[in-house]
Amino acid sequence: MSVQEIEIAITQLSIEEFSNLSNWIVEYKNQQWDKQIEEDFNAGRLDALLDEVDAEYEQGLTKPLC
Repeated sequence: MSVQEIEIAITQLSIEEFSNLSNWIVEYKNQQWDKQIEEDFNAGRLDALLDEVDAEYEQGLTKPLC
């Protein structure tokens, strides 16, 4: 099935079906984002950023979230 066919099928959904699909897409996108972050973390691609955060914390440059 092509993207164009999917787009056409979406336009034929009821409001409830479209809402359910939208919610599913958001959840799927969030899962993919989490997976990518985990892969980047495990591969060490976030090490430099984490080192920077640690240094700022040690220098007292951070603020509590609450």
